[in-house]
This record gives sequence, structure tokens and C-alpha cells, in this order.
Amino acid sequence: MEVRQPAVAGTFYQDSPDRLRLDLGNMLEDADSPALDPFAIKALIVPHAGYVYSGPVAATAYKLLEPRRHQIKRVVLLGPSHHVPLTGMAAPKSKVFRTPLGDIPVDQGAINSISGLPGVVLRDDAHAGEHSLEVQLPFLQWVLDDFVLIPLVVGHADSETVATVLEQLWGGEETLIVISSDLSHFLPYTAAKSSDSDTSELITHLSDTIVGEQACGCHPLNGLLKLARSKGLTVSTLDLRNSGDTAGTRDQVVGYGSYAVYR
Repeated sequence: MEVRQPAVAGTFYQDSPDRLRLDLGNMLEDADSPALDPFAIKALIVPHAGYVYSGPVAATAYKLLEPRRHQIKRVVLLGPSHHVPLTGMAAPKSKVFRTPLGDIPVDQGAINSISGLPGVVLRDDAHAGEHSLEVQLPFLQWVLDDFVLIPLVVGHADSETVATVLEQLWGGEETLIVISSDLSHFLPYTAAKSSDSDTSELITHLSDTIVGEQACGCHPLNGLLKLARSKGLTVSTLDLRNSGDTAGTRDQVVGYGSYAVYR
């Protein structure tokens, strides 16, 4: 499979390029501008539901990248596996990831550099239907110029295994790391707010003990937080809401947070 085709265009986000551009532009225009130095940011943590639900929360993080449009040339993107049982991390064999906004080349050299590390496997099936990575791509295409992608679907993997891979891919100012994760799932509104507040405390304190009930992307998230802690980085909460705040009812909600990791 040379090209990984979009799997959730038309459901999680618009499949029309024009309508998708309009949605992205509106979400980013409406997003707050956190008082952080964009050039100090090494990583973002963003949610991955349908845009109507989590898009405004993700936009708060992606808006920070606009001043670095020409600088970031490489994006390391990790998210959880929702459909394929997986131990470790799946890199794609595909050479291109496609969205309604165009094609993004996969950094083959980077994939080769991690292919021998513990837990890394080559599996296109883990990527084929996975939305946790795909929904980030149009945002990245909108706020950045040309870039290459290192996409990794993460299954059961301890924080040390993930951190080792991230260390190999860390790069310099040209490289951005993005972790895709939602927070609590299907709790009543008040309970979700309490749970997500507690999880945000763990994230901002660089704890790598987060579990699946707190964040569905706990494995890639813990790996980043472990490595960020060892490098003396800081995490700040940019936005914390849930589907009851954006577009859903409040009887059962999904939590969304966006965070910046910076020096």
C-alpha cells in the first residue's frame, strides 16, 4: 500500500477540501492564543474526536504553530490503536498519507532508523482505519508548509519503550512531536470534569503513570512525559473541555485536553 487513504474523511471531518479549509480556518480563528513562546515548543498533546466535538480544543494547540510555519519540517505523530490489537508501536509501510488537502510524505529514513528498536513493527493494517492520527493531519497541513511525517500507532507499550523511540526521533527545531489522546470516556459531565482535572494535573506534573481510563492515548502519552521529564521540559494546559461543552449532551461525555511541552 503505497498511499494510506483517508478512512474518516466525511465522518470525523469534512471530505470536501473547501469545506474542510473553512472549518479549519474558523476553528483556528476562534481559538485563544496562549501566552507561550511558539519557538520553545517541542511537543503538543491534542484530542482526536470528530471536529465538531474536539476540533476547537485541538485548534488551541495548533494555533501556536502558525509562527513556525516555515521552520517545522518533520512531525512525529503518535496515537493509540482503536481497532487493531497491537503490542508495541506500528510504523507504516506506506510512503504517503493522504487527506482531502493533499499528500504528506512519510519520512522513510526515520522509519528505517527506528525499525530495529524494541517494540517497533511495520504494519499497515494498524494504520488503515485508525482515526487518532488521521484527524491531526489536516490541522498540520493547514498550519505548516511542506513537512514529512513519522506516524506511529501505539498499542500496549511501556513508557520506557515509547521514550526510547521518541529519543531516537527527537531531532532539533525542525522536528515537532504530536501525541494524540482523548481523556475520560462516557462519564457524566460533572464526573468527567473532575476526572479530567486530575489527569491534567498528572500531565502537567510529567507523571508517566496515566492509565487508559484517564486517557485513551496513555501509552504514547506516558512515553512523552517520561522523556520530557528527563530533559527538564515543562507542560502547560492550553484547553480542557469535554463534548458536553462543545457539541454533545451532558449525560455521557468524552474529555478533551490540549497541552504544550516546551523548554
